[in-house]
Amino acid sequence: MEQVAATPVAFVRAMILAYEKYGKTPDAALRQAQITPELLAMPDGRITAMQMETVSALAMQELDDEALGWFSRPLPWGSYGMLCRASLTSPTLGLALKRWCRHHRLLTDDLAHGLSVNGGVAELVIEERRDLGAMREFCLITSLRFVVGYACWLIDSRIDLAETAFAFAAPPHADVYPLLFSPGPVRFGAERTGIRFDARYLDLAPRRDEQSMTAMLKRALPLTVLKYRRDRLLAERARECLRRSPHSAASLAGELNLSVRSLYRQFQEEGTSLQALKDEVRRDKALDLLRRTGKPIKQIAREVGFRNEKSFARAFRIWTGLVPSACRSGFPFFPR
Repeated sequence: MEQVAATPVAFVRAMILAYEKYGKTPDAALRQAQITPELLAMPDGRITAMQMETVSALAMQELDDEALGWFSRPLPWGSYGMLCRASLTSPTLGLALKRWCRHHRLLTDDLAHGLSVNGGVAELVIEERRDLGAMREFCLITSLRFVVGYACWLIDSRIDLAETAFAFAAPPHADVYPLLFSPGPVRFGAERTGIRFDARYLDLAPRRDEQSMTAMLKRALPLTVLKYRRDRLLAERARECLRRSPHSAASLAGELNLSVRSLYRQFQEEGTSLQALKDEVRRDKALDLLRRTGKPIKQIAREVGFRNEKSFARAFRIWTGLVPSACRSGFPFFPR
C-alpha cells in the first residue's frame, strides 16, 4: 500500500530533543527511518506513518524511555506494555480506562489522566503537573493517541470522538490533527487537553486475550497512527437515525459518514442488516403506538410504513408471534 507523507517532521524534531537530553545521537535512527537532514530542516516537512513508527521504536529502545524524554524520569522499555496488561482483564472498557488512569500515575506524576461521564458523554482529560517545555505538544498528542489506540484495540472497535481539545494554540501543522483525532472537531486553546465520546463505548466488553496482547505489543506503535474502520456502536447509531426518519442505504450511510459498501460490511460483521434494523425500529414503534394510543390498527400500519393492515399484521406476527390486537388488549407476557 502506498504510504502518504502526512506526519509532521516537527514530531521527529521533538524526539531529537530527547536524544539531546540523554546525551546521545539520533543519527542511526534517522538513517534507518530514511529521514534526511534536509527533510528534518524543512519547517513544513512530512514523513509517512511507517517512517514515524520506525524512528519512534528505535528512539524508545536506544534511549530506554518510552516517554521519549517528556517526563522527569524515564519510562523504561516495556512500561506501556505493563500498563496495557494491567487493564486487559477488565469486564468493560470503562473499567479498563479507569485502571489505565490510575496505573499511569504509578509511572509518572508529571501527567494525570482522568475519566468522567456526564449526560451520556464520556470525557478523558490529561492534567499537566509540570512544565513540559518544547516537548509539550508531542507529549500530549502521543499520550492521547496511546490511550485512544489501546481502547480501540481492546474492544476491537473504532471510537468516534465527539471532540478533541488541546490546551495550546494551533501549531503550523494543525491540519494533521483531524487525521489523528476523528471524526469530531479539534479545538485549540482549550482549558485542558482531552477527548469526548459517546459513553456507551464504556459499556462494551473487551475482545482481547493474553495471546493477542503479546502479538499487539510487538508492533504497538501503529495504535497511535492507524484508525479502526469497524464501530461496534454503529448498529445503535443506525437505529437512532431510523427512529428519527426513514432512510435509504445511501442516506443512512451519509449520515453515519460511511460509504454504502462500508455500511453493509460493518452490519454484516456485527451480525445484523439494514433490513433487520428497519424492522426492529418499525416493530418498536408499532408496539409503542398499540400500547399508548387508541389509534386504529389501520392507521398505525400506515404510520410505521405499511400500505395496508393485512401486510402489517403479517409482519407483526413474524416479529412477535402475535397479532397486533393481542398487544393492545394487554398481552401479559410480551416483554416491554
